[in-house]
Amino acid sequence: MYILVCNVGSTSLKFKLYDMPACQVLAQGKAERVGSLDDAIFQYENRCSGSQIEEKNVSIPDYQAAVSRCLSCLTDTQIGVISEVGQIERVGFKTTISKNHFGNHELTEEVLEGMRAWMPLAPLHNAGHLQAINVIRKALPDAIFLGCFETSFHREIPLERKLYGVPYEWYERYGVQRLGYHSASHGYIADVLGEIAGSKYRAISCHLGGSSSVCAIQDGKSIDTSFGMSLQSGLIHAARVGDMDCDLYEFLRHEGLSEEEIREGFGKKGGLLGISGVSSDLRYVEAAAQEGNQRAQLAIDVFVSGIVHYIGAFYMDLCGLDFLVFTAGIGENDSTLRKRVCDKLGVLGVVLDEEKNAACHGTQQELTGSGSKVRVFVIPTDEELGIARRTYEYKRT
Repeated sequence: MYILVCNVGSTSLKFKLYDMPACQVLAQGKAERVGSLDDAIFQYENRCSGSQIEEKNVSIPDYQAAVSRCLSCLTDTQIGVISEVGQIERVGFKTTISKNHFGNHELTEEVLEGMRAWMPLAPLHNAGHLQAINVIRKALPDAIFLGCFETSFHREIPLERKLYGVPYEWYERYGVQRLGYHSASHGYIADVLGEIAGSKYRAISCHLGGSSSVCAIQDGKSIDTSFGMSLQSGLIHAARVGDMDCDLYEFLRHEGLSEEEIREGFGKKGGLLGISGVSSDLRYVEAAAQEGNQRAQLAIDVFVSGIVHYIGAFYMDLCGLDFLVFTAGIGENDSTLRKRVCDKLGVLGVVLDEEKNAACHGTQQELTGSGSKVRVFVIPTDEELGIARRTYEYKRT
């Protein structure tokens, strides 16, 4: 069965075509800067033949154009891997949030309406998803479309860890609760740990990247996570503020800031960028810190402090810890950040092999030091494979 997996950002479309159940990637590619008339980037690779194309400074004005390029490459007589788009039987989407739909759901009109209803919680993500889904559905009218929602892995978190201290009617009527995200990533980590440890284990997964979260996993299930109901919560992110006092909005309005300025500060100028004043990219922040920039160092300290805070809390939730996992762009590649975190976790019995850690960049490896009570791993996440598996396993009722 051919399954197309799509990961849509606010201005990007990443895709992989899988042959399932073999879990073989036949082709992959991405369109970046969707919406640009002259500065977009398109990449495609036939994983069977190795043939590739890379186009820069091209026009990709909308998702219609991005999807058209994707499908034309997949069916091209020279670089394609299928003869016609109708061979794609299912499409799996990494979707963010939909009212009353927290798992993996066929993208019916009811589910899409739920995405529209909760647009305020993820405006950029849901808007992009809805546009791309609409375009691909027209191109593949006979395919089954599955949304793997970023809340799905966390739906079994105990209610006492989900509820805010708000009127209970808000939970019943509006669904106000901590939902959690990065399910495709944390769920994949749980799958890999199941292969390593079997069905019984206690783990903390640290998804650290442009958007970051920490997740407590017990026996393959999420029991707590750092994210709240919206993406504007938890750890500080590249440019999003993370956890914040709910009255800060009104305070800033009182101080004379406009709604646009506040929203931009929370969502586009906060996080690592907001504190450091240097960049939303941790690599540049770390370079500035090494040159003596105190704000850059402060941004790193705040980030590390938040990670350690959640790990400590989740250690108590789990009543101990067997595995500590680092994943995503920062977690997989930043050995300095991993060392900073682990150095603060000595009280929990975490010992890092510093030599292995320094040499590990983007590959799966155990970094456990001598005498450590916790096994430390880098496991590169494969969100698309997790989505492909769930899309293949889906059965219509």
